[in-house]
Amino acid sequence: MTLTREDPALQRPVREPAELVDYFRQAETPREEWRFGTEHEKLGLYEDTLLPVAYEGKRGVRALFEKLIANHGFSPVLEGELVIALERNEERITLEPGGALELGGVPLRTLHETCVEFRDHLALLKHVSQELQIAWLGLGVHPLARLDQVPRMPNERYALMRRVLGSQGELALEMMHMTGGVQTSIDFSSQADAARKLRVALAASPIVTAIFANSSITEGRPNGFESRRAWIWRHTDPARCGFPPCVFEEGWLEGDAYRRYTEWALDIPAWFVIRDGAHVETRGTFREYLERGAATMADWALHLTTLFPEVRLKRVIELRGADAVPPDLVCGMPAIWKGVLYEAEALREAIQHFGHWTHAQVDGLHADVARRGLQAETPDGPVLEVARALVDLSRAGLRRLGWKSRGGQDESVFLDPVYEVLDRGVSLGRQVRERWEGSWNGRGELLVEYARY
Repeated sequence: MTLTREDPALQRPVREPAELVDYFRQAETPREEWRFGTEHEKLGLYEDTLLPVAYEGKRGVRALFEKLIANHGFSPVLEGELVIALERNEERITLEPGGALELGGVPLRTLHETCVEFRDHLALLKHVSQELQIAWLGLGVHPLARLDQVPRMPNERYALMRRVLGSQGELALEMMHMTGGVQTSIDFSSQADAARKLRVALAASPIVTAIFANSSITEGRPNGFESRRAWIWRHTDPARCGFPPCVFEEGWLEGDAYRRYTEWALDIPAWFVIRDGAHVETRGTFREYLERGAATMADWALHLTTLFPEVRLKRVIELRGADAVPPDLVCGMPAIWKGVLYEAEALREAIQHFGHWTHAQVDGLHADVARRGLQAETPDGPVLEVARALVDLSRAGLRRLGWKSRGGQDESVFLDPVYEVLDRGVSLGRQVRERWEGSWNGRGELLVEYARY
């Protein structure tokens, strides 16, 4: 169930942690109504200079937004006089802190619909960007610019985040301004269902990171990682990123998962609340803010959006562990998760595969994957072998779900590009590095031509 900030249910004061638990319980969705939404970020640069795209100017993001408003039916989302996002029906294009664009996909039932949405979005973005000579890249990190060359978008929220996050992690500002990813949001029907999905998704998330690792070049040179993006997130804010330990605790699958996740989130610093349309900075953890008697359910909903574990619980479960990738692979990420998490038999098998992995093992695997991609090692053997087992589970689940296109193809067709990666045995990040050091000879324009949408 979607709630806006203006909804009376979010405006009421909150006094006790138990009330916050209800926020998750009220989001439970019957299986027959399950949907999923996919978000994808694109990193922009100018074709002539290879520098990141500014907000202002004749070729800036604002000019691009104005074209979409004037000619393609989008409405502006304003902060003062600044356009910070666009809306068209349920579709939303948002502006990331360093000028990347994100499509917030409509919640849909089938992958066939999702991929049509994605292709239509790319075609439109390419059309309006041609005159401005802007290229949008499917990479996990900006490959050519230094951090000090990336423009700062003018959103009030981002200005506050820069000030707070800049003191929390050594790579926090790189996360904000230089990274791009693919994310999928899924529904849950009960506390037990949410617990199972969170446990499997968090444990398997490094495997998905390895499959989609695609950020081996930064500042115009190899950086020593296959997913530099994953490494950056590890050094953004230890309190709010990574893998919530509560999900790996004894009894998680049988116990009160909503309360445990709430307790974890309560003890993370709260950054800000919104009052009279403005962001107001807070101090201390959300638990301390709650104890001061000023919290509303809207504040809790906002706080949950400032927590960045690899998989997070809000009104939906959001899976966040994949680098941005070329178009053919984008739909593979939600395909993997839908097949594993939306089909009962596949989910049971996934718990058997991944349910015994500990927090320390998963965290260590994530660090190994950032450096070595599909050559990393899991507690049960090489990542490449475990990745194939995961994708096989998903394919079987998608085939049992049986959602077919008009041409009669089930959704497992979207896993074909994923199998191509696994058959090659190396990540996109390693392939890009090898080309950069080989046939591309370090030429940025060839990398852009390869990675552009």
